[in-house]
Amino acid sequence: MIQSDSFRQKDITTNLASVRARIAAAAQAVGRDPASITLIAVSKFHAAGAVLPALAAGQRDFGENRVQEAAAKWPPLRENFPECKLHLIGPLQTNKVREAVALFDMIHTLDREKLARRIADEIAASGKSPALFIQVNTGIEPQKAGVPPKHADGFITHCRAGLGLNICGLMCIPPAHENASPHFALLAEIAARNGLEKLSMGMSDDFETAIAHGATHIRVGSAIFGARP
Repeated sequence: MIQSDSFRQKDITTNLASVRARIAAAAQAVGRDPASITLIAVSKFHAAGAVLPALAAGQRDFGENRVQEAAAKWPPLRENFPECKLHLIGPLQTNKVREAVALFDMIHTLDREKLARRIADEIAASGKSPALFIQVNTGIEPQKAGVPPKHADGFITHCRAGLGLNICGLMCIPPAHENASPHFALLAEIAARNGLEKLSMGMSDDFETAIAHGATHIRVGSAIFGARP
């Protein structure tokens, strides 16, 4: 049986309530319905016991970075909370696509042709079709994954029309030491001209700014669970 850490339980519950209140305030400040924003609690690197307080508080969307970690952690949790939705928010290797498609409800990191084709093949074979976000490298950082902005339109069209993938939106991670606003605005602009409604952007330090720019999915880890182990 999975047990929660009683010492951390109160902190996680309190932190989650605080994040929810901040989301509501940020949404209302720009005339948005807080219900239009999905909070993804990023549970990567945290044990299953740390997830239990968030589950008890009603949180149902969770983000993981690694397929292998999620595969070990989540099946037992989902036995008791089958309505949970899992989001892959870390890089996806092609040799992990079969597991990822089987396990995750949303994949936020589609970023290259080879991966797109592998996902399309696995969806055709398995019949399971997670929603997909295309990751855009808005800062054009060489060390970071993502499609360059100038290639985003073509890649979106290819994935949808050429491969028949269920592309629901776009994702970005702005450069760490830059103002996030221009990056969020650029992502929203690319999404709008391609008829994509969902924007996965904003983390613990900048999710209120992301909400002001139209984020529909925000990925919050440390503000809920504390520092990574």
